Amino acid sequence: MTRALNKLSAQAVKAAEPGKYSDGGGLWFARAKDGNSKWFLRVVVHGRRREMGLGAYPAVSLKEARLEADKWRAVVREGQDPIKLRDKQRRDSERNMHLLQDVALDAFESRKAELKGDGMAGRWFSPLENHVLPKLGKVPVSEINQRDIRDTLAPIWHNKAHTAKKAMNRLGICLRHAAALGLDVDLQATDKAKALLGQQRHRTQNTPALHWQDVPAFYQSLNEGTTTELALRLLILTALRSNPLRFMHLDQIEGDVWTVPADLMKGRKGTTTDFRVPLSIEAKAVIEQARPFARDGFLFPGVRRGVISDATMSKYMHRRGMIETPHGFRSSFRDWVAEATNTPHDVAETCLGHVVGGKVERAYRRTDFLEQRRILMERWGELTTRPLGATIQQLRWRGSSE
Repeated sequence: MTRALNKLSAQAVKAAEPGKYSDGGGLWFARAKDGNSKWFLRVVVHGRRREMGLGAYPAVSLKEARLEADKWRAVVREGQDPIKLRDKQRRDSERNMHLLQDVALDAFESRKAELKGDGMAGRWFSPLENHVLPKLGKVPVSEINQRDIRDTLAPIWHNKAHTAKKAMNRLGICLRHAAALGLDVDLQATDKAKALLGQQRHRTQNTPALHWQDVPAFYQSLNEGTTTELALRLLILTALRSNPLRFMHLDQIEGDVWTVPADLMKGRKGTTTDFRVPLSIEAKAVIEQARPFARDGFLFPGVRRGVISDATMSKYMHRRGMIETPHGFRSSFRDWVAEATNTPHDVAETCLGHVVGGKVERAYRRTDFLEQRRILMERWGELTTRPLGATIQQLRWRGSSE
């Protein structure tokens, strides 16, 4: 058998005319009339002759072709089909060579429908884009381990704890997505990385907010009638986040109810229902003052195009020397509800646009407490416009024992 192998020489291969030449043991060299040349191996597996290519010549030399032939003949001796085995190895290699950046983008696309605004703002993806992908984006996802993750997030683990936590969460989702695609990944890598990084030292600070008793003075100081001031007034009166208010459209208002599209509402996971906001007398008056500024139906347009930016109201308050933020008025409202009323918890939380109760509970209790909220928001509106220094009356609901 030994004498039947290695019948060709490198020089003979180089000078070969068109045709097929055996090197022995099933290894063949073939040269076409156009000069293209290749190696192939003939073997018999389970009584069936199989022919597999081993590469083109001269990219694959005679020596390399013999080594490849030896490898696949050994596979045949083990009773396996070398072509099927090689195809499987290629598929596995291709699957395991998916880069993290590709998996992350695919995971983002698959989740867009459940994100606010179909994820157009990119906030879900930004922790990955800014803090993970620059270092790990081009690494095959199957090779990522806890040490890689630790080294990537260590610089922000303590001084940007909230962002680091989001990045770790998103990375865990990407690894689970990769596993669902059939890739070989370590699903516990993020948990192991957390153990290596240790407990975060950073403490989340609450958003600075005016005390609710100071809100009337600030509200009444917004008296120049600019778009920014009117937007701040309505933000205070509705206790909503800035995004729904910035994109407030005249078509969304009917009577004393403003219907906010579900995709503009944050914090309402588990529901796709539009959110109804009862408008107090004062809120309707602010809307009427803002109508002349409306453009393309948007009540609070930007200076040149679109709507006012997310930072417009924040910058206004900063220019006035305030550390408080527009978002803080939600806390002001919630504190007023807790301290000056006996409003039921579910009603108060619904005013803020929060989803209350579990999925089963919501399936049976379908009210959005609109009538109760209408009373509460009217009283809040009255508070903001009351004469400064006037006595504050507490709101008591029917049925209260106090």
